[in-house]
Amino acid sequence: MNIKELRTKIDKIDSDILELLNERMDLVHEIGLIKSASNESVYRPEREQEIIDRLNSLSKGKLNSDSIKAVFQEIFAAARNIELPERVAYLGPEGSFTHQAAETNFGSQSEYLPLNSIKAVFDSLNSHKAKYGIIPLENNQEGIVQETIDFLGISKLKIISELPLSISFSFATRSKDLKKIERIYSKDIAFKQCKEFIENYFGDEVKCIPVNSTSAAVSYADKQLDSAAICSRFAAVQKGVPILYDKIEDSKDNHTRFVILSLSQNDVVSKKDKTSILVNLSDGHGVLAQFLQEFHDAKINLTKLESRPAKKGTDFKYVFYIDFEGHYLDKNFQIIYKRYEKNIKLLGSYPRMI
Repeated sequence: MNIKELRTKIDKIDSDILELLNERMDLVHEIGLIKSASNESVYRPEREQEIIDRLNSLSKGKLNSDSIKAVFQEIFAAARNIELPERVAYLGPEGSFTHQAAETNFGSQSEYLPLNSIKAVFDSLNSHKAKYGIIPLENNQEGIVQETIDFLGISKLKIISELPLSISFSFATRSKDLKKIERIYSKDIAFKQCKEFIENYFGDEVKCIPVNSTSAAVSYADKQLDSAAICSRFAAVQKGVPILYDKIEDSKDNHTRFVILSLSQNDVVSKKDKTSILVNLSDGHGVLAQFLQEFHDAKINLTKLESRPAKKGTDFKYVFYIDFEGHYLDKNFQIIYKRYEKNIKLLGSYPRMI
């Protein structure tokens, strides 16, 4: 078959895909009418994950799991926007890793609201300026984001989904000669995580200038020919700044876990749920051990346990952040919850994606 014949076949396939997608949107619209009557949320992360898992198991061709997810996240986003356009707030600025996580999940066509602080994301949902909020919860290199935990502890917002994202840095510049680069802009943490690259290519001759975000770094590199940015590929592509090197971080095992927040709790139980809670326990010998024994006896698998000092003015010395497998509505957890209801704050149950 020649190129013309192959392209004709591709055109036919594209037409078939378009027809099927429109048919899919019609069905989604019918479901939307039913949901509207019952006041059910349009965004159903557990259903979307179920679809992606099923398609991954069926795929026999060249599309890998990441490609399948990327394609269908855009389809899901298009469907949601047809039914009810919903604004998504995230910790900005544009081009940040949080923005990348947002678009990975909600698609490029959703309406986004970049904000300058985690508190602002919480406020935007409480004031109904946005339907969903996306913030970082933890990084496997740097640990948990304490500000996120603090606000979750005092807020009515719930976690309804988690978004794991591999964090990788690129080197972007408009200069065609590395020897002419005098300044590198980036966030301070990015310099730490790309230390070997900087030492190997530049040594002490270059100035490393910290800025508020890797997105801001790209803006500086865009305007100055003798400058470069250490940033996400996502941010460089958005600004149109050429990328000279990809994946320049010292460790290739760098992941951030983002979470989606909503005023509504996820009460849909799936087969792959995770629940996050905060626990306040009075000081005393064996109190924590006794509490954890409850989970062991109930055969509930804890996936994370982390302590942090409690705020002043409380009767507790430490607050414990806990993740466990299962939904808060599961009977085995409900037994524990009824015993410790005054000590447990439910942060949300959601589809397990890690």
